[in-house]
Amino acid sequence: MKGYMWPIQGHSAAKRLTWGSRQNHLSWAYMKMLREQSNWYEPHPINPYIEVYHFEDNLYGLFNQNCDGAGDVWEYLVVGPEKALLVDTAFGIGNVKGLVDELTGGKELIVVNTHIGPDHAYGNTRFDRVYCHELEAHKMRKRIQPNRYDYLFNEDGSFKWLAFDPKDIPEWREYELISCPNHTVFNLGGDYEVEMIWVPGHAEGHVMYLDKKRRRLFAGDVVCSDVINIGSGSRQAGMSNEAKYCTIEAVAGELRKLTERKEEFDYIFPGHFMVYLENHVLDKILAACDEILANPDGYDYQETRTMKDGTQRTTCYKYVRNFGAAISYNRDHGVYMPKENGGEAE
Repeated sequence: MKGYMWPIQGHSAAKRLTWGSRQNHLSWAYMKMLREQSNWYEPHPINPYIEVYHFEDNLYGLFNQNCDGAGDVWEYLVVGPEKALLVDTAFGIGNVKGLVDELTGGKELIVVNTHIGPDHAYGNTRFDRVYCHELEAHKMRKRIQPNRYDYLFNEDGSFKWLAFDPKDIPEWREYELISCPNHTVFNLGGDYEVEMIWVPGHAEGHVMYLDKKRRRLFAGDVVCSDVINIGSGSRQAGMSNEAKYCTIEAVAGELRKLTERKEEFDYIFPGHFMVYLENHVLDKILAACDEILANPDGYDYQETRTMKDGTQRTTCYKYVRNFGAAISYNRDHGVYMPKENGGEAE
């Protein structure tokens, strides 16, 4: 296998060919222990590509190897009294719907996205209806198209990063995408409620989901034990009006509000790597954001990459103290919100 990390002997039928980016050693060691030694793992042959981890009585972590070489990704399945909630759909490889129905006993399913990332939303077409934040819906409709998997293959038809049976790629079909305002609440039966909370930065319409009943926060990509990538959405959106939210200033503003609600949840379940993070990790991430805002040149290190078009991109990294993660940002357009476009999403 080409890349930077030693292989992990997990349970997925997909074979890693190469990595597109390295992961930090702490996250990699954690995932090795989890995937090779954890008693949370449950075999479910209906989908050989997804590793099922039964974290709590009504909570499953669905672990997917990332098809495009980036960090492997979590989906989360919450089984409520009457309905179930699936957070993100990954790449949708294999019988995802059949697996979810098996785990829930066929309960009615609510499917939600944290953001447009291919590893979080390309599997949407496995389902009839999916909910996302209103600022993310236009990108969902534009990018989730029949040809969305083409970039996973070389010109000769071979896989670039991850090998699996091509027949297990979902066939294209239309699905209903419903855009939601901030603080939309999904009811899973009785008093079991899950709230959508807008926390931009990684993408303008990036959201988290607060399981109010069981005191969990499903954080998507704004919390990560590896790299917290702020500003990637601004490149995707071409610095559009909405890309003002793909900045350190925007994410800090919403994180500040969320840290004031820490009494509502105990543990954080990110979209990648380590899970069961304690709620006060948010304070550490916010502190790092505030340090960047106070001094964008006070980064801990930089990396410069040559892009496909020949241009060079320099990324700055600021460590999150007492966590091991780093925040990545672009000094030129990823720190402050444009003054003429400042404000908050309605």
